[in-house]
Amino acid sequence: MGAIEDVHADLDADVSLEEFREAVEEKVEQMGGLADEETAAMLIAHELDEEGGEVDSVADIEAGMEEVKFVAKVVGVGDLRTFERDDEDREDGRVLNVEVADETGSIRITFWDKQADAGSEELDVGDTLRVAGRPKEGYNGVEVNVNDAEPADEVEVDVQVRDTYRVEDLSLGLSDVNLRGKVLDTDDVRTFDRDDGSEGKVANLKLGDSTGRIRVTLWDERTAAAEELDPGVSVEVVDGYVRERDGDLELHVGNRGAIEEIDEEVEYVPETADIADLEIGDEVDIAGVVRSADPKRTFDRDDGSEGQVRNVRVQDETGDIRVALWSEKADADIAPGDEIQLADLEIQDGWQDDIEGSAGWQSTVTVLGEADASVGGGDGGGRADASAGSTDDSSSGSQSAGLDSFGDEGASDGTEAGGAEAAGTDTASADGATADDAATGGEFVEFTGTVVQAGDPIILDDGEETVSVESAADVTLGQKVTARGELSDGTLDAEDVF
Repeated sequence: MGAIEDVHADLDADVSLEEFREAVEEKVEQMGGLADEETAAMLIAHELDEEGGEVDSVADIEAGMEEVKFVAKVVGVGDLRTFERDDEDREDGRVLNVEVADETGSIRITFWDKQADAGSEELDVGDTLRVAGRPKEGYNGVEVNVNDAEPADEVEVDVQVRDTYRVEDLSLGLSDVNLRGKVLDTDDVRTFDRDDGSEGKVANLKLGDSTGRIRVTLWDERTAAAEELDPGVSVEVVDGYVRERDGDLELHVGNRGAIEEIDEEVEYVPETADIADLEIGDEVDIAGVVRSADPKRTFDRDDGSEGQVRNVRVQDETGDIRVALWSEKADADIAPGDEIQLADLEIQDGWQDDIEGSAGWQSTVTVLGEADASVGGGDGGGRADASAGSTDDSSSGSQSAGLDSFGDEGASDGTEAGGAEAAGTDTASADGATADDAATGGEFVEFTGTVVQAGDPIILDDGEETVSVESAADVTLGQKVTARGELSDGTLDAEDVF
């Protein structure tokens, strides 16, 4: 082989021999005979080696690469920050974080000291840069420490620069994020000890918009929003930043950011699964009407702490399911007749070979409002009187006779909420009896269903209707029983329960 072939054989770059030969001949011509083919070949090889870090897109950048070169558009410029160096004789350091993106994704690039000073003064959102730097694993994912950056105005990068993001627009590493959404759920503020001995605070809430929902993590002073904001209000997050947790994106709000209530109504339309199609092991979103709601119960965990749980039964047009609300979810203000959405619900094996849902810390429980007449086949659709039959600090719904007998305002004259008189409509009872039948003294019926409340009264549910049973019988939750007796005013006065 000749000199050109020998040098080409040692190249790491993906360049054909023909292309390499043409480049060498052009280099010889450029140097006016000052270099022979071998020297020119070595010069070209050196230039190609320097370009070896060129990547096709932001998505190709990985931590551990020696150096990368890429073109991207500036989508966010952070504040110039200063820090003290360990060497007291050296001046304070400066750092500037800049968010850049191309058609494949976004990444943070970091400028230091003099470059940071220049970037703070000269860079604007919308600028296109040709960047060379070293990738590393940063706090928010992969980021690039910049060795060199220069304008690349001649390159067109098809990235839309946004003033306000939607949930579906978010990607790992984004900062300076403004997003408007509806509050779906809030958690309690928690405290923790930092390494320096100071106390930190953190809280979470869920936001949704027309494109999806996201978990928002609030830090320190910003945690007050979790206590001040109610589910259902619309808010705007300002200067948030995106991180990843357990494979899911989260939007974080620190002291630089803010979250504030706004007058604009943000639309959130959940995509939900049909209850009839649910299977054990699913993690799904469902929506429907609350048929019944048990009192909250407390229990002792193995570690000695106290837990709490509350069971509700939710129905959509395809079926119904019992759902366990755990911990703070058990405190949700839910009553029979409410239309709710349950997000990230785990479907598990339940009583009587049936399935049930479990709403834990990762789940979202949102009250969408009072059910209308078309939801779940109900006629009333109103929210049952929260005071009727309640125990502890939550509405048990124990006086409800199912969706078909929810009154608009509940009982106001001493009649049990959810009874036939409160419903104000010809509501079907367990065996087809109507409110008119009940008004004439009731009718003897036999009703079989599953115990969804074991207290006084007992609540039975057969999958289509829920009946309140007056009886001292000893029954357990989930047990299938039959009650016989006179049905009057929506309550079955049981002579026998078996």
